[in-house]
Amino acid sequence: MDKVLSSSEEQATAKISSIFIYPIKSCRGISVSQAPISVTGFRWDRQWLVVNSKGRAYTQRVEPKLALVEVELPKDAFTEGWEPTKSSYLVVRAPGMDDLNVCLGKQCAKADGVSVWEWSGSALDEGDEASKWFSTYLGKPSRLVRFNTVSETRTVDPKFAPGFKVMFSDGYPFLLISQGSLDALNELLKEPVPINRFRPNCSILVKGCEPFSEDLWKEIRINMFKFQGVKLYSRCKVPTINQENGIAGSEPTVTLKEFRSNKVLRPNKKQQGMVYFGQNLVCHESLTQGKGKTISVGDYVYVFSKASSVAEAAT
Repeated sequence: MDKVLSSSEEQATAKISSIFIYPIKSCRGISVSQAPISVTGFRWDRQWLVVNSKGRAYTQRVEPKLALVEVELPKDAFTEGWEPTKSSYLVVRAPGMDDLNVCLGKQCAKADGVSVWEWSGSALDEGDEASKWFSTYLGKPSRLVRFNTVSETRTVDPKFAPGFKVMFSDGYPFLLISQGSLDALNELLKEPVPINRFRPNCSILVKGCEPFSEDLWKEIRINMFKFQGVKLYSRCKVPTINQENGIAGSEPTVTLKEFRSNKVLRPNKKQQGMVYFGQNLVCHESLTQGKGKTISVGDYVYVFSKASSVAEAAT
């Protein structure tokens, strides 16, 4: 059972120190001072996807060079209510490549047969220029597609968060990691890793709390908005990829296995070789219409209920 905190215990547990948005899945993120909340997470997060000739998603797991692709959006894109025009662009950069300018206000042709993990459907094709750019950079046929919000819906696992949606994110709309957890991990590593290894997605980095205390957070408030801790985030290969050069190694996964694995955190459950770092979140206000839904760096985090154990939170 969750432990419910009394009103007298309500106090700020942490404060948001960074927010990251990843417009193109598996490419570099953008650090922003504020971000509007949409029905699928922060606006612009994982709205684009690079796919192969069969429409299947490319990720850093198989194309680590994507880690070197930088993305830029107009400064006002993170202001609530801003809408793109035909002179608004997503700018894409990579070593050895000319800048790619993707118009945010143009009409796009529909591309059928796009797939990422369990989901398949249609997307909006950003055209031949973008296709040529990514094909040249990756050395194989590629296209850049945008999530088709008009005709498609991609729901999260209804077992954990029924009714919530994402675009091209792996699992859930938000991911929260504490600075304390990162610091605790880095104390065990020969070479410390930065937060971008974990791509705290449309992401929230907080400071001021104890290491891994976010594991237990079930009900929290940021600004005026209620967030629910869904489950701990099981990590894939990506944290082992150096985001500055695209080269994969063995850390930090080897070290995480020593104290953040299924075997350690859930010893009485079926073992699946998972390691955990970060808390997946959904925001209840994302399901409703209305203005003023923005999260900013400096906002306080209030915790209202906690899971009784890490094993419960990882379930």
